[in-house]
Amino acid sequence: MAMGGLPFGMQPQIILLKEGTDSSQGKGQLLSNINACYAVADVVRTTLGPRGMDKLMHTERAVTVSNDGATIMKTLDIVHPAAKTLVDISLAQDAEVGDGTTTVVLLAAEFLKECKAFVEEGVHPQAIIRSFRQAAQLAVAKVKELAVDISGKDVAERASLLEKCAQTSLNSKLVSGERDFFAHMVVEAVTKLDPETLDLRMLGIKKVQGGGLRDSFLVDGVAFKKTFSYAGFEMQPKQYENPKILLLNLELELKSEKENAEVRLADPSQYQSIVDAEWNIIYDKLAKCADSGAKIVLSRYAIGDLATQYFADRDIFCAGRVAEEDLQRVAEATGAQIQTTVNSLSPKALGSCTQFQERQVGGERYNLFTGCPSAHTCTLVLRGGSEQFLDEADRSLHDAIMIVRRTLKSPMVVPGGGAIDMEVARHLREHARGIPGKAQLFINAFARALEVIPRQLADNSGFDATDVLNKLRQKHAVADGSGANFGIDVNTGGVVDTYAAFVWEPALVKINAITAASEAASLVLSVDETVRNPRSENAEAGMGGMGGRGMGGRGGMGGRGRGRGMRR
Repeated sequence: MAMGGLPFGMQPQIILLKEGTDSSQGKGQLLSNINACYAVADVVRTTLGPRGMDKLMHTERAVTVSNDGATIMKTLDIVHPAAKTLVDISLAQDAEVGDGTTTVVLLAAEFLKECKAFVEEGVHPQAIIRSFRQAAQLAVAKVKELAVDISGKDVAERASLLEKCAQTSLNSKLVSGERDFFAHMVVEAVTKLDPETLDLRMLGIKKVQGGGLRDSFLVDGVAFKKTFSYAGFEMQPKQYENPKILLLNLELELKSEKENAEVRLADPSQYQSIVDAEWNIIYDKLAKCADSGAKIVLSRYAIGDLATQYFADRDIFCAGRVAEEDLQRVAEATGAQIQTTVNSLSPKALGSCTQFQERQVGGERYNLFTGCPSAHTCTLVLRGGSEQFLDEADRSLHDAIMIVRRTLKSPMVVPGGGAIDMEVARHLREHARGIPGKAQLFINAFARALEVIPRQLADNSGFDATDVLNKLRQKHAVADGSGANFGIDVNTGGVVDTYAAFVWEPALVKINAITAASEAASLVLSVDETVRNPRSENAEAGMGGMGGRGMGGRGGMGGRGRGRGMRR
């Protein structure tokens, strides 16, 4: 008997995927993914800790010098689909906590490395994933148990404790030489924000080339660079005491007609009235601004030469094309309301500040608003020699700001320097002893992976990692738990009570890192097949070809269609 026209016993050939599709599956594919993730971790491995090295990434557009894990991962533009998981978790760590981006990548890669031997021996990945999830829960619970609440009783004590956290974050950055100076500045800046929201949009960071790091300063209010200005600007006053401030979201400029308008005149004398109409409109707007009593007029859009001269004649300061975020911060600080019309201006719409001045900072001029009634905004003005150095200082301060912000919201800290990792690893090894079966091996592997942090800190500091880890294990093995806070001393190569030495990091950083790294490792382990269809990469080009066909009448379905269609 024949089926479907085929001789008996012959199966029909089933073509499932397009020709040219690359499909890799099984153990080999899983090991390949693990190796790719480990290769990614090797890139950022040497940047960990106070003695970590920096990476120089050179693209067509810019040169970036950084040791921030998220910045490096983002700049590298990794294309391997499994390795992209590590990029995602480093960016997520940066967005959620602000620090620990290198830690999370190293942990995820180390978890995968520890799994590799089990996978090669034929252990099912789901058994490993199950144990890893259990180990991650135990680790997070242990971190929460060891965390110490540092919410100070008074403002001075709290500020001092927050500075310790900021210094730990800045220790591993390019600006570590001035960490005391910047830690104090960061804490002062964050504590000026609204304590309920701690909105980072209200904290501006401006970079000015020239000078040294110590020339950086904090503005208790808003500061932004002088905008593009027309003739007449120099005649305006550059300093006011208690001025009224008007914020606008409209143009104060003469604009030529863009439409092809046609006007029929019966009498040539009427032509002048048409020309005057637009001048009358803008003069009316300017008069209303001046009559409102405002001494400072800021607009998101252009303030033209006519308006600039008009305001200068009346001792009013104006600035057009102010960046939206700067305008929003001025509104928040001064209490002004951004207006889209100048008709019926209410006194409530105007803001105020104690002092306004235009000041020279390096080669730039800056407008400073200080003594604002709503003191929930401030601006950090950074100084430094080169553009790359300033960019890295900006990233370093962002990490410190995020750490202080998170500590204010959740004032629980754990000892740094690898102390918490060693203690959690010890706890997991003890727990594993009471578990029957293969799960014991997997949880032990998870514990071993956690030791990558102190090991890498020792390596990056130039010390013998094996020797340091043995000392740490000895301290953490003490039965009474007195050695739980001991971590690596990067200055001497020995061990030190990092909690007593004020090397602290928020518990949230470690909890988020362990959770994210464990999830990423589980995700990579759960993938047993990768299907790559090269033709699907041309899908967008094909859509472009269809568009080209519609426009030009001849384009094909492929990328060619776009070009030919457009030429027609």
